[in-house]
Amino acid sequence: MRPWLAAWAAHLKAGDVLVLGCALLVCVLSAISLWKGGRPDKAIIKSGGKVFAEVDLSMPRIVEVPGPLGTTRVEIQPGRARVAADPGPRQYCVRQGWLSSAGAVAICAPNQVSLALSGRTADYDSLNY
Repeated sequence: MRPWLAAWAAHLKAGDVLVLGCALLVCVLSAISLWKGGRPDKAIIKSGGKVFAEVDLSMPRIVEVPGPLGTTRVEIQPGRARVAADPGPRQYCVRQGWLSSAGAVAICAPNQVSLALSGRTADYDSLNY
């Protein structure tokens, strides 16, 4: 052990270790319970900045969304959705894969199509914090 860490640890008593352990446990449990996203209820598909469709996530289906470059295909499965195909050049929204938590978004910018999942509660990230 490093000398400064050994000197610091020598001043700890059993109660100090117990309090530190409990504090760490509370932090971990809080992070797990507070930062998990809710289950999504529906998928909101936009084309050209306007809502194209609001689709319930209870049954499988495929939605074809027109855009300036062509047709974007959105695949819906129970509790999740993804952009299956897009005519855009880089395919970022397709590579994003399955979205399964409320607040998740896939944006196909060149074709002006977006897919967002909504629910009662959403995950927090640096954009909506």
